[in-house]
Amino acid sequence: MPLTIYHNPRCSKSRQTLERIEAAGQSPDVVRYLETPPDADTLTGLVQRLGRPVTDLVRFKEALAKELGLAADDARSQAQWIALLVEHPRLLERPIVDDGERAVIGRPPENVDALL
Repeated sequence: MPLTIYHNPRCSKSRQTLERIEAAGQSPDVVRYLETPPDADTLTGLVQRLGRPVTDLVRFKEALAKELGLAADDARSQAQWIALLVEHPRLLERPIVDDGERAVIGRPPENVDALL
């Protein structure tokens, strides 16, 4: 299955991860998640394939997270966090690379090597 990268071209780590994938000879599907946000089912699948808590997908240092008063230890369910990310895609950690069986967060970009 081809790789999919949830990408923000304004982010240096996202650009570096995409370059790393392309340098390995792969042509990933590029989803500009701010323009085409993932839905709840897609995010739920990504969380499962990442094998990490949903809060690892939240950019807590983002100004919006501070405005909303978000913290990693908030007593929210996974479904509530996912609904928040659907509503506010700016809060989604980037980049996320998915091969359909496993996913990684490209911070640092070398994390993507596990999928190449």
